[in-house]
Amino acid sequence: MPPATPPAPSGAPTPQTPRQRYRAQLQQEIKQAALAQIAEGGIEALSINAIAKTLGMSGPALYKYFRNRDDLLTALISDGYEDAAEAIRTAAHRTAGRSPRERLLALAHAYRDWALVQPHRYLLLAGTPAASYEAPAHTTGSARAVMGPFLTVLAEGTPWPAAEPLYDEMRAWVEDTPAVAEWAAAYAPAADDPVPALAASVLAWSRMHGIVSLEVQGSFQGMGHDSATLLALEIGSLADAVGLSSDA
Repeated sequence: MPPATPPAPSGAPTPQTPRQRYRAQLQQEIKQAALAQIAEGGIEALSINAIAKTLGMSGPALYKYFRNRDDLLTALISDGYEDAAEAIRTAAHRTAGRSPRERLLALAHAYRDWALVQPHRYLLLAGTPAASYEAPAHTTGSARAVMGPFLTVLAEGTPWPAAEPLYDEMRAWVEDTPAVAEWAAAYAPAADDPVPALAASVLAWSRMHGIVSLEVQGSFQGMGHDSATLLALEIGSLADAVGLSSDA
């Protein structure tokens, strides 16, 4: 009689069954086919029936894996945020030990680099994927994971007097939204007051997002500047405003 299979160690993930592995693999293939459609023809080109045909499935069969088009879009957006967050975390690890100013610039450039390599995925995060689409609440947490390392670095700055009106709004945001307070505590645990870092993170996001979106959409063509230079100037001016040190 063969020996019994030893139980999985406590806390170890439960092994997937063959059926679960097959389902996960097919979901991944569906998402890859969807991204290929979007890369070629934009979000408007996304078609459940065309994906099914590409994969040799029927349309109804595909709905066993994603309930509808919005469900598929949500999966693509969640994956995009996770991938972008990983790119930012990698930049944060790579620049650990450098000055706060250098680290902030590295994070911003990592975000731009990620967007330029796969602009179709960036536009899923930055725009409105479809007129009737409404992103579920959990994607907000995914977006905050992208900005978390920025919050960590900007917490090393000092309050900026000119930003006091924004600080008032950020303070109300923290008080009214427990998830924001938890986010700030996770990424800037040493900050006595997370409000200046939160405000600076919102400013970093708006400056970075504005430049990258215009570049990805081709709006800078013929303007004679390098977008990387523009990004460095914008983020550098924010670093100056919040007193980020140039010393490691």
